[in-house]
Amino acid sequence: MYDSRRQSSISSSSSSSTGHETSPDPETLAPVETNSPPYSVFSHRKKLFIVFMAAFGGFFSPLSANIYFPALETLSREFHVSDTLMNLTLTSYLIFQGLAPTLFGDLADMAGRRPAYIIGFTIYIGANIGLALQNSYAALFILRCLQSSGSSATIALGNGVVADVAVSSERGTWMGIVSSGPMVAPAIAPVIGGVLSQYLGWRAIFWFLVIMAAVYIVPFAIFFPETGRGVVGNGSVPPQGWNISLLNYWEARKATKNQSELQRTMSRASRRSARSELAQKRKFRFPNPLGTLKVIGQKDAGLLLFYNSIVYTAFYTVTASAPYLFEQIYGFNDLQIGLCFIPFGIGAFAAPMTAGKLMDWNYRRVAKKVGMAIDRKRGDNLQNFPLERVRLMVSIPFIVIGSATLLCYGWVIWLETHLAAPLVLHFIMGLTFTAAFNCLSVMLVDYYPTSPATATAANNLVRCFMGAGGTAVINIMIDSMGRGWCFTFVSAVVVTFSPILWVLLRWGPTWREERRLRMEEKK
Repeated sequence: MYDSRRQSSISSSSSSSTGHETSPDPETLAPVETNSPPYSVFSHRKKLFIVFMAAFGGFFSPLSANIYFPALETLSREFHVSDTLMNLTLTSYLIFQGLAPTLFGDLADMAGRRPAYIIGFTIYIGANIGLALQNSYAALFILRCLQSSGSSATIALGNGVVADVAVSSERGTWMGIVSSGPMVAPAIAPVIGGVLSQYLGWRAIFWFLVIMAAVYIVPFAIFFPETGRGVVGNGSVPPQGWNISLLNYWEARKATKNQSELQRTMSRASRRSARSELAQKRKFRFPNPLGTLKVIGQKDAGLLLFYNSIVYTAFYTVTASAPYLFEQIYGFNDLQIGLCFIPFGIGAFAAPMTAGKLMDWNYRRVAKKVGMAIDRKRGDNLQNFPLERVRLMVSIPFIVIGSATLLCYGWVIWLETHLAAPLVLHFIMGLTFTAAFNCLSVMLVDYYPTSPATATAANNLVRCFMGAGGTAVINIMIDSMGRGWCFTFVSAVVVTFSPILWVLLRWGPTWREERRLRMEEKK
């Protein structure tokens, strides 16, 4: 725990630098005085449930994208369109995967996590029903955009939930758990899609997604508590309206019955006071997507988002081109193509927990080195902490290994070797690129602890737009450049822009402090 005298000295120096008394440090996850309240009142068991539900919710967006891969060639033939046109349904999905969270992220930070989840899944279920019933390429294209809009917010919301309940020193592990949902999808979604498409037809894919979403949203509505810090604070402020779950409602009614009239009156007054204090800090309005653009416009966050999107695009060009390449080289059907995604997905699934544990270990190591005591109950002051070094030291080795593996993959595919070779390389790329992406995403959430869903929405916007461009042209690049040179080029792009990480290590702390002071002056 930080010594309170050290905290006071930090606050005093900040005040003198701005010329007036400052508001609390926006990069301090919570006040750290000995008598201050805990960062979160949720028990460890309840945190596990919350993060598990957030991970399960984040499963749907990549599930909907990857379950579709094995059926691409079948749909191309059924709708009489080219592979390039069918790949545009992937491109459009990624575009809306980037756009939708800019609205949902702001909504979640403003109105709470539960409303954003419920609205998103309502849209998602409706879109899947439409996709199962449609009969034209145009309808497929439009409904895929709607499907993406409903499901894609869950990844941004999941990161927001982690920031609601977990302090920075433990955020790597918790983020690893919540990221396991999005990462397990590449392992099993193509297999499920291949089985359904091969034996029940491609429409069964979308009916399966309808059933899965219903299985999720019912227990969510009953049990999932509101965690948004702008609505319930550290969890001690009772939620109201559509922020309250059925379980919370039943517990509140039971507690009220056991109270005396005086206790009920005092309790109601206390709840109204706490809600009023939080309501004054936010104004309910239509979600503003421009908040994400402000994140992109920051020097440190903008560079981080740009490089993170390059890593993501390299990852996605491999998965998007795999059905085309495996059918062309090995003559596989939908089911066999789906099975080929298993090694890639296993690597991607293992990556978040691997990277998360390494990030938390590195956080403790660096904290000990700089003489900072970690406060797991109330959170740490990150003002003078080398946050960039903690996160980037873990991500850089993964980027180096992933880039080298991608280079080898291109020439292995060009040589048309035994299937085992590309599958082993798929596993390594799934592990390394996903781990690197996860490290950089956690760093972004650390930059914006008070609006994590908005920051993650900005991450989605940049990476999905760049990923959409990659999926739109990857098959064309393979045909024109050749398989080996195509993936050599993609690997070279990742390496060419890697000095951005050095820039963040060198100037990132200064830019972060400048942003902190601007936020203080604004308050």
